[in-house]
Amino acid sequence: MPRKRLLLLVDDETSILQTLQMVFENEGYQVLTAQSCAEALNLLHNGQKFDAVITDLNMEREDIGLEVARAAQRVKPRPAIVIYTGFASVPNSRAALDMGVDYMAHKPVEISELISALNRLISKRAVERSR
Repeated sequence: MPRKRLLLLVDDETSILQTLQMVFENEGYQVLTAQSCAEALNLLHNGQKFDAVITDLNMEREDIGLEVARAAQRVKPRPAIVIYTGFASVPNSRAALDMGVDYMAHKPVEISELISALNRLISKRAVERSR
């Protein structure tokens, strides 16, 4: 039996975190959650092999989600990285794209689009790793 895809969800809003966790678990993902950048960094550095990381951009500080994305980029194998935000600006959007974030979503997030994008990104990463 294949292992479930492992997803790290990062958001300081409990209701959003719980809703997304439920959605992705219903899609067959194993989900770990973090409510702060520090908690996410801890999980990223503990040796887990995440297939994807989805993080809010603005949590305890503006643009702190970029720190989560940078840390996720250093993990081997590199997970797909998704940032979502309700407060996108040209500078923070450019910073995310320049650093190689795989997908940027804007709140309110269209769940079906997010699921589709995530499945596509994870499949693409799996193909790249198998080469």
